[in-house]
Amino acid sequence: MSRVPKTILRVDASMRKTKSVSRQLADEMVASLGGRSQDIEVVNRDLSCGIGLVNDAWIDSDRTPEEMRTQDQRVILAQSDALVGELQAADDIVIAVPIYNFGVPAAFKAWIDLICRTNVTYVLENDKPRGILVNKRAFVVITSSGTLGGSEIDYTSGYVNHILAFIGIKDVTFVDATGLSKNRSKVITNASQEITKIGDAASNTQRNLSAAE
Repeated sequence: MSRVPKTILRVDASMRKTKSVSRQLADEMVASLGGRSQDIEVVNRDLSCGIGLVNDAWIDSDRTPEEMRTQDQRVILAQSDALVGELQAADDIVIAVPIYNFGVPAAFKAWIDLICRTNVTYVLENDKPRGILVNKRAFVVITSSGTLGGSEIDYTSGYVNHILAFIGIKDVTFVDATGLSKNRSKVITNASQEITKIGDAASNTQRNLSAAE
């Protein structure tokens, strides 16, 4: 039986094109998950290239039943539809998020706003949300200069974890590369080692699944 190729979605939230630790570690994470294999498709979503914002017209378009939307409304939702489609198609999701002023970058918040859609990525059941993007794994690389992951001023890690669970992605692994200003080399080395362990575990799981087929 032929194997369906795995798809990795990579989302970069850093506004820096060069000298970005989050991008460096995301490279390692994608490679560790098998992103260099011809059997795996890697889809790159670089938020520094630009992303739209939710506004009044977007909200009206999203709230209009799909079969009743005008062509203009479909155009307004086109980027959101594309972002959601990338998530729906992905098996593994690699998210590289630097902490800006204790929280997520503005472009990443915009990405979140465009993917959290009722009856598209989550549904309401008895007034409670249930995420529908299930059976996916997320690997989140968090970087910062001074803010330490898990500290009382880290408003990023918990938020990202909550949002992913909100849309149904509950298998989430974090790689902490925060506090770079104190010991940059050690923080990056430790994160790289953690990424290697994650890749080794993923490879072992895949071999076990293959042997069971």
